[in-house]
Amino acid sequence: MSERSEPASRSPLRKLTGVQIVGTGSFLPDNVVTNEDLASLGCDADWIVQRTGIHERRHAPIGMNTSDMAIAAAERCLESSGVKRSEIDLLILATFTPDRLLPATATTVQDRLGLNCGAMDLSAACAGFVYALLTGMQFVATGGSKRALVIGVDTNSRMVDPKDPKTFPLFGDGAGAVILAPGSPEQGAVSYTLGSEGDGADFLCRPAGGTANPYREEVLKDRSSYLSMDGRAVFKWAVRLVDEVSRQVVEAADLSIDQIDWWLLHQANVRIIDAAVENLEIDREKVIINLDRYGNTSAGTVPIALDETLQAGKIQRGQHLLMSGFGAGLAWGTTVWRW
Repeated sequence: MSERSEPASRSPLRKLTGVQIVGTGSFLPDNVVTNEDLASLGCDADWIVQRTGIHERRHAPIGMNTSDMAIAAAERCLESSGVKRSEIDLLILATFTPDRLLPATATTVQDRLGLNCGAMDLSAACAGFVYALLTGMQFVATGGSKRALVIGVDTNSRMVDPKDPKTFPLFGDGAGAVILAPGSPEQGAVSYTLGSEGDGADFLCRPAGGTANPYREEVLKDRSSYLSMDGRAVFKWAVRLVDEVSRQVVEAADLSIDQIDWWLLHQANVRIIDAAVENLEIDREKVIINLDRYGNTSAGTVPIALDETLQAGKIQRGQHLLMSGFGAGLAWGTTVWRW
């Protein structure tokens, strides 16, 4: 993807209200991996903090899979909402790290939760949760679902090359979940946008494992089954994108920047968040940050941040939240949500 002087994020702006979030839940593995723990891999602890703001992350232990974390987050979500399992009629699971390439990990989650509903995976990497959230909302808004369970989860520690000292420290494992239900006309996505710049796909990808480059003996030798990232290019893109898209959705919601009560930006790098705070002149007290403790949990970042903010009693009825996911694709999903 070549450099652009003009905004490339002019994807359509839409509105979808009448849907509310009635429950949230999240799960992080107990296994804490500090920057110092990664020294044996050639990772410099001070460099990690200075370049990313990450001090530690969670790694799923052997035997814990993506479905296990998704189930744990979903169970906490069901408990917080008071919604019965028999009421869930749709399950959408956002992940790029499924248990298996076939079948969908969502079907495993559906079975183990004892749900009687359709279940599907959605793959949009770090933008995955917002994509899944807005997809679930379509079903609820049209009457196709009464209670939709949406989960964002990734087991990144098994997809990133431990021999890559600049990429491996960035990622952690975790899951977050929400339950959607019909709401008032004022609730839901008062503005949103989904977009992609597919010519930047090679900036952040897993080169092997698909039909273009199937698994074979050479893949194990050249390590192309692991995630590959051009960090500098992705960083520059993300800084530009967050600024442009945030302004667009806030304006489309007929709000000002200071009327956004909480900013739940994808937790990729604190310098991306710092740039957004400076460029948009955001009150930093309104910006939720947990990447210092969890790293980048990909599809898990936004729902984990949402759950922790709600459980802390910070979110009140009628408040406006800006939720934004962005990453591989290159893809993004951003919404101004009225609680």
